[in-house]
This record gives sequence, structure tokens and C-alpha cells, in this order.
Amino acid sequence: MLRLSTLISPLTALGRGTTFIVQEMGRIAMFFLRSFALIFYRPFQINKTMQQIYFVGAKSVFVICLTGAFTGMVLGLQGYYTLVKFGSTGFLGAAVALTLIRELGPVLTAIMVTGRAGSAMAAEVGIMRISEEIDALETMDINPIRFLVSPKLAAALISMPLLTALFDVVGILGGYLTGSVLLGISPGVYFMRIETSVIMDDVTGGFVKSVVFAAVIVTICCFQGYFTHTRADGFGAKGVSISTTSAVVISCVLILITDYVLTSFLL
Repeated sequence: MLRLSTLISPLTALGRGTTFIVQEMGRIAMFFLRSFALIFYRPFQINKTMQQIYFVGAKSVFVICLTGAFTGMVLGLQGYYTLVKFGSTGFLGAAVALTLIRELGPVLTAIMVTGRAGSAMAAEVGIMRISEEIDALETMDINPIRFLVSPKLAAALISMPLLTALFDVVGILGGYLTGSVLLGISPGVYFMRIETSVIMDDVTGGFVKSVVFAAVIVTICCFQGYFTHTRADGFGAKGVSISTTSAVVISCVLILITDYVLTSFLL
């Protein structure tokens, strides 16, 4: 009898964990679908969406440019010392551009936006939940998801492709600074290789990833904040802090997982 219970206990824990994960995935999916559908309900929340575009997009420009510039410079430096072994330094521009446009641009932009804007979303919604402001909205017959989450989702879907494009451009210029200005590669060769190597499918794939990442960031961060009060590991201010931390960690992990899945389909 003891042996049987010892065998069943891990299986029970595994079953409970699997059931919990499936339930959470379903709740998150429904949360996203409701948030996305409510974007198109009249009257449209133009002013709130514009405010969120400014918060998510415009206020992230500096950190995106800074990260993009140094990412491109590092790629230029590492790429040069790798390609010089094969006598192929002329392909540095193509290597930098394709790496940024296909992978690093969308991924690093999403991670930066998660740290700067996603954490703020989770904390804002979480504080509104524990201070009963969301309950007050429901009492006044105002849909909290439409009022709080949908404008953030719409703003992120608009802002993320633009931020990704900015990251790519600044990163390519950073690679030019390292490869051409510092290491002596011909600027004409650098940009010619970019022109001949990058095709529209590469750019489209990067934009598709940025849109999916935007949905992941807003959905996860707002979901964690919205259901702060249901956490078993903390309540009040502690619950908000745990929800914010969980939102950032889960978003970053899902960005990397989603990037692999999308790359598998887009290649």
C-alpha cells in the first residue's frame, strides 16, 4: 500500500500541474480574444489609444535606439572578426542586417518594451484591482477590459512594428559605424550587400513577429495585473509586486518560445 501511494503521488502532482497550465492557457486565450474584440466596439476609444501609443511607443524610442545602436555595433564587431577568417568581410552588411531584421530586432524590441511598458501595465492594473477601482467600473456598468486593456492592446499592435523598424535601422547604422568607420570596410560594399541580401519576406517576417510579441506582452502583463487578487502567494502590495515580476518573466519566456515557433513557420 505504501508503494502504491508513493507511485501515485508524483503522478497526481503531474496531473494537477498539467491541468493548471491548460486552464491558465485557456483563461489567457479568452482574455486576449475579449480584449481584441472590444477594440472594435463603438464608441472607439481614440484618445485613450493615443495616450497609450505615446506611453508604449514614443516613450520607448530612446531605449530602443540605445539598445539597437549597441546591438548593431556588437554584431559588426563580432561579425567582422568571424568573417575575416574566411576572407568574407564584404558580407558583413548582409550578416548584420539579416540578423537584426529576422531575429534580434523583433525579439530585443519586445523584451525592452516588456521591461519598460509591460511592467508598468501589470502594476497599474494590479493596483486598480486591489484598490477596488475595477470593481467600481463594473458597478458603473463599464467593461473594465474594454476600458483598461483594449486601448493598451491596440496601442501595442500599432507601436511595436514601428519600434522594431527603428531598432533595425539604428542597428544597421551601428554595424556600419563599427564595420566601416572603425574597421575600414567600404561603405559602398556594406550597404550594397544589405540591398542585395535583404528581401521583402525578411522584413515582413520581422513585422509579423513584432505584432505577435505585442499581443503576448499586453495580454500576459494585463492578465497578471487583472487577476492579482486571485493569487495564493500574496495579496495587497505584495501581490502586485509578485504579479509584476511574473508578468515580465512570463512575457520574456513566451517571447523566446513564440520566436522559435514563428521562425519555424516563416523560414
